[in-house]
Amino acid sequence: MKAQFMKAEEAAGLIKDGETVTTVGMTLVGAAEAVLKAIETRYLETGHPKDITLVHSAGQSDRKDGIQHFAHEGLVKRIIGSHWGLQPRWMDMIANNKVEAYCLPQGQMAQLYRSMACGLPGKMSKVGLGTFIDPRVEGGKMNNRTEPLEDLSEIIEYDNEEYMFYKKIPLDVCIIRGTTADEMGNITMEEEAMKLEVLPAVLATKRFGGKVIAQVKRVAQTGTLNPKDVVVPGVFVDVVVECENPFEDHRQTSSWYFDPSYSGSLRVPQTSIKPLELNIRKFIGRRAMYEIKKGDIINLGTGIPNDVIGNIANEEGISDEMMITVESGIYGGVQAGGIDFGIGQNVYAMISHDQQMDYYNGTGVDVTFMGAGELDREGNVNATKMGPLCTGSGGFIDITQNAKKVVFCATFSTRGAKINFENNQINIEQEGSIKKMVSKVSQISFNGKLAREKGQQVIFVTERAVFKLVKEGVMLIEIAPGVDLQKDVLDMMDFEPIVSRDLKVMDVELFKDGPFGLRDFMTKE
Repeated sequence: MKAQFMKAEEAAGLIKDGETVTTVGMTLVGAAEAVLKAIETRYLETGHPKDITLVHSAGQSDRKDGIQHFAHEGLVKRIIGSHWGLQPRWMDMIANNKVEAYCLPQGQMAQLYRSMACGLPGKMSKVGLGTFIDPRVEGGKMNNRTEPLEDLSEIIEYDNEEYMFYKKIPLDVCIIRGTTADEMGNITMEEEAMKLEVLPAVLATKRFGGKVIAQVKRVAQTGTLNPKDVVVPGVFVDVVVECENPFEDHRQTSSWYFDPSYSGSLRVPQTSIKPLELNIRKFIGRRAMYEIKKGDIINLGTGIPNDVIGNIANEEGISDEMMITVESGIYGGVQAGGIDFGIGQNVYAMISHDQQMDYYNGTGVDVTFMGAGELDREGNVNATKMGPLCTGSGGFIDITQNAKKVVFCATFSTRGAKINFENNQINIEQEGSIKKMVSKVSQISFNGKLAREKGQQVIFVTERAVFKLVKEGVMLIEIAPGVDLQKDVLDMMDFEPIVSRDLKVMDVELFKDGPFGLRDFMTKE
């Protein structure tokens, strides 16, 4: 039994007009760049394949590559995904009604592959209820073109409780990436920085009689791979593409070609991980970390949380007092940020994407730190659509709906705000032109009413004010030193919060250069 080896251009020719194609990756990690480029080139030169449906669980781009290669009107008729924050061309196409666009929660999509793989008609879950994913709200439809089309989910009742039911999506082609393939087509991932949901996506495609295309960095003799390292058995792989230019088209992540400390084969000295300079994002992260306690398992979302909190934990020497996790499946370590979201140095464990979501959807993480765009008087949060920019939900809904405590991290205003730190206080030089505290969010990514009904702990941390979700609504519980309560906080809100009778001033230690004593704070009895 030997695998069929092809060049990327030949593999691109296997995709037919109108087929449903799924790709597996997160940011640019796992993106089969050579194959994706070849599909784009073929379309631009021949007009084929056309009118395909593109299915992807996580966002897969670095603002330039990944599934951005598919962002051409005519190539894709419908996109079903979770996140486009690093995909400006896709956000533009969605906003301008150039494609049918559905957003589904990232974890539900990763797990839907698994449900489809074992022959089920779809996936049942509480995740999505009461948010814009709910078919009674928006049904995850991201533009006017999609509004009149069929729903991809429905509400069902089981044992007197409501659930979302995400319907199966028959797949024709699955495009994956591994590190090594042997001559039989067995695929390993030893140099990849995430495990992702590769096997469930492959098996879901096989369930519908589809084709699997795997891009690899190199080819080994059959029988030389450790069977425990094989992620996809060769019997499920139709075509193997050995990347001809791995430095460009098979990078471990966008910012570098390969670093063994991100794939778990090397640990770097902790002292080599440099602390961040104190700025507004680090300040918000520091205050947010007051919400954890010793022994907590925490999650980091994109934006401020992933970019600063792991680094702060390393600087404060508290990495042994709690466990950081990220939706990609990593445990511990210091996370890369920005366009390299989802990976980390010196991690302790790495599980698959769909398995990680089992934990977030079931047990629920102790504390999740998430970015946010808008907060309203009901405690609803919008983190998925800002004006014409439809970033999508990613893992936001999966994680926040089931976390025991949710800590939103955001600047108080945006676009043009200038803030500095002097004399242990906040100094607002220029106010942002866009308010984040609004009377009604433009899209419900997190349902404050449902959170209040179930007694979920919710904190909203900004550089100048901290809010807490209480039974009666949104309560202001802290302000930063140097901030005028009326002018800098209340006048900048479109709704009137409940002001705590015990309104506190933030700890001045937050302004300190170097470690600010978080370890001592966490370990207090």
